[in-house]
Amino acid sequence: MTPSPRIPWRKSLLVRLVLTSMAITVVSVGATSWLAVETTTRAIQEERGQVLSDDTDILRQVSGFAATHTDWNGVQTLVRTLSHTMGRRIALTTETGYPIADSAAPSTALPARASATVEPLNTDTYTEPGAQLAGIDPRAVGPYLLPAAERAQVKTLAEKRLACMRRYGSGGSSRQSPSGRTVITPDDGEASVPLQCADGELNTATRTEQKALDELNALIASCPGLEQWRGIPVAGAGIDLVPGSNTPASDNARRLGGSQRTQSCVDSARRTQLDPYVAPRARLYLGSLGQQPAGFNLSPANKAKIVGVTGLVLVITVAMTAVVAIRLVRPLRALTAAAQQPPQRHARVAVTTKDETGYLAAAFNDLTARREQLESQRKAMVSDIAHELRTPLTNIRGWLEVTRDGLLAPDPDLIASLHDEALLLQHIIDDLQDLAAVDSGTLSLHREPVGVDELVAQVVSAHSTRAEASGIRLCTRTDPGLWLEADPVRMRQALGNLLANALRHTPEKGTVTLTAKQTGDLAVLTVEDTGGGIAPEDLPHVFERFWRAEKSRSRRTGGSGLGLSIVRQLVEAHGGTVTADSEPGAGAVFTIRLPRGTEPERLSP
Repeated sequence: MTPSPRIPWRKSLLVRLVLTSMAITVVSVGATSWLAVETTTRAIQEERGQVLSDDTDILRQVSGFAATHTDWNGVQTLVRTLSHTMGRRIALTTETGYPIADSAAPSTALPARASATVEPLNTDTYTEPGAQLAGIDPRAVGPYLLPAAERAQVKTLAEKRLACMRRYGSGGSSRQSPSGRTVITPDDGEASVPLQCADGELNTATRTEQKALDELNALIASCPGLEQWRGIPVAGAGIDLVPGSNTPASDNARRLGGSQRTQSCVDSARRTQLDPYVAPRARLYLGSLGQQPAGFNLSPANKAKIVGVTGLVLVITVAMTAVVAIRLVRPLRALTAAAQQPPQRHARVAVTTKDETGYLAAAFNDLTARREQLESQRKAMVSDIAHELRTPLTNIRGWLEVTRDGLLAPDPDLIASLHDEALLLQHIIDDLQDLAAVDSGTLSLHREPVGVDELVAQVVSAHSTRAEASGIRLCTRTDPGLWLEADPVRMRQALGNLLANALRHTPEKGTVTLTAKQTGDLAVLTVEDTGGGIAPEDLPHVFERFWRAEKSRSRRTGGSGLGLSIVRQLVEAHGGTVTADSEPGAGAVFTIRLPRGTEPERLSP
């Protein structure tokens, strides 16, 4: 990590900003203190219209609490919050005067008269903000409150109908009622929808609503004069699904002995049904938190002093801020202009100062250089991936086309050749997936105690057939009792990639030696071959993706170009390092260094 540069305190932006703030503060505090001594005044004036609006809002919120709670438990928190927000004293009492909640201290006398009565079953403060309408508050939904699943079901139906309406040129908007039901409001204000969209599904009661409507119809049927209509539903789908509605219930309601009489019965039944779900009626008292202050009273001389001092402070503040801001903004503008250049230009900025902005400009230039390098690497990697995948795909396609045209019979040799190409393609893809997992941080390691001698034996056994076929001798030297805390599968993959790379570059009758030994707290694993070695200028690149020392080497003899890169990523994921050493003509040595593990405890028989 690069250490932070040491900046002289005279050039530090922090020091300059602090000094500027101190100067402005001294001027402002001095001017304010002088004005406070010269012109002492009290200037608080209450706006009657605002107070009335606040009182209406308080009633609206308290009524909402009553409409959604079966009692007044917990209303004290709402009362205190509203009192703090509105700056008003708020108190609630029962009809008999028993206190329910009060924002004032205990034993504080109530105002002479109650400001309003909170009764959500008779007063609607929700439909029109700022007004009190006769009727049931729509927030008092009681048993009509939909669970989450039914809300989602009704919302889906509403969206389906709205899409249909728009398709037939009759747009609208949707909203969610307090009960959770989604309702549609046509743009033309009419309740009708196009005939093609009137499927009736949206206005069909859900299970919860139907249960509530059945209870409501039972209450309606008990009204005097309607006993003969028992069993005939008066309240049904449509507007009856919105409990606070003051619209006549349904066509059945108007047919049953007069709409006014039936509506009165429906309203009474609704209130009876919702009564257990709302808080009892209460009185709301509103008052002032303290004495009303005197108005603002200044002489012309004091007003002139305020204007003059304010103007002077403003001029000094603007001047000092402008001087500092210009010096700050100039290099920042240069950085902004460079950052807004097209990415392919990799623009730099001139470093003209030795303060924080100067070091920021230098860091920006360094970041640009790294981005340019990463962009070049990205382009090269994309080209290499395409190049790696093209050869096996071209071979497979060529052989298949020859076979399709009847020029070659699909004999076992051809199928084996196509299978080899597919395996090569799969090998490249698996390597890319491993690298992508490492890059994205999703590579998972399942660590456990691993015996190094067993690990070496497994890797050698997996490559012994290939070594014998190539006429190469495999040798191993392992210190006994050496353990690792590692993922055995990933370690076999890393060590196997090194061994496969060594076999690939070792001529016939050569030797590949795999050694494992202990050096302090480290386990050191080496793979040494007797091949042609690696040139000194190529050693820094051997672990790069798709890199090959011999560019003309084919994939069948040169691998995918990803094996050594995967080795480095897997070893580093285990907290270790991997290095390569070589002399041309004397072979190569790849060394893995990993933290040692401890031998697991053996259970006594």
